[in-house]
Amino acid sequence: MQRARNAMTEEELRDWAVASGFPAYRGSQLFHFLHVERGTDLDAAHVLPQAVRAAAGALGTHPLTAELVRRSEDGSAKYLYRLFDGAHIETVYMPYEDRTTLCVSSQVGCRMGCSFCASTKAPFGRNLGADEILEQVYQTERAEGRTIDHIVLMGIGEPLDNLDEVLRFIRLVTDPKGKGMSARNITLSTSGLVPGIYRLIDEAPSITLAISLHATSDERRARTMPVARRYSIAEILKATDAYFDATGRRVSFEYVLIRGENDREEDIRWMAQHMRGAGRHVNLIPLNRIDEFDQEAADRAAMEHFAASLEKAGVHVSVRHRRGADIDAACGQLRVLYEGVGGRA
Repeated sequence: MQRARNAMTEEELRDWAVASGFPAYRGSQLFHFLHVERGTDLDAAHVLPQAVRAAAGALGTHPLTAELVRRSEDGSAKYLYRLFDGAHIETVYMPYEDRTTLCVSSQVGCRMGCSFCASTKAPFGRNLGADEILEQVYQTERAEGRTIDHIVLMGIGEPLDNLDEVLRFIRLVTDPKGKGMSARNITLSTSGLVPGIYRLIDEAPSITLAISLHATSDERRARTMPVARRYSIAEILKATDAYFDATGRRVSFEYVLIRGENDREEDIRWMAQHMRGAGRHVNLIPLNRIDEFDQEAADRAAMEHFAASLEKAGVHVSVRHRRGADIDAACGQLRVLYEGVGGRA
């Protein structure tokens, strides 16, 4: 199957140009038009002869349409994008004083089944192509009028469940002849698909890896994260240690604090024992409530106690500031509201 033109690397476009009877440099010109000029209408690619434009048109694209945008009092915005086949994904724009971050989706829905995450509440649709992930960046930049300099693959979907397309997206967005983003400014969050972590060592060694941990035992983790039945915490820690040893990139362990479930003293003791070291960082996260998950977030005092205890034990720890709570910014919430029973958001 022929890829969309904006999912092709410069080398692939050069090969396409030659195979189509044109000089290879025409492929480089097309790549520049798509990823530097951010052109969408080939008729505007005046550097290319009409014959090249016509041939490139046959490659096609998979455009995104912003169906709904919700803006938060804190400056963030959630985009509900409609894909070419009518499916929906979410993208969250988060401006800070020192950076502009975009949280992108990698799948339509998610197969992981984490009970506290809205991404799993609507049916799984399909994987996104690299171009559809990339277009979330380009279209949001156009809409906001600002350059995105940090990307987090933490939106709808499990990135390592769509790893080939995610890796292609990373290659495209970091290409120095395209957007040229630093791979060090890309964070990939996974529930812990161990084989994919090992692939990242060879194919994306400069990104930041984040693990959705959320429990200190396999038994408790399996209550909310079915993936724990496939890969144990021990296997995940072994894989992340290998990632740190090979790349020198510290791994972040995401930990949503749930009252009475994973905020106990025994959880603190386990974290203090297993999360120490230069290669590990704990990121404590407030729970974003969804109707389908009936447990409560740990209160602020419990979170501060948890963080202080870990810090005292020598663990690198931070507390994530909740953004976009007033616009259903948690992964999948807006898609569920828009597509779910009871009407559109």
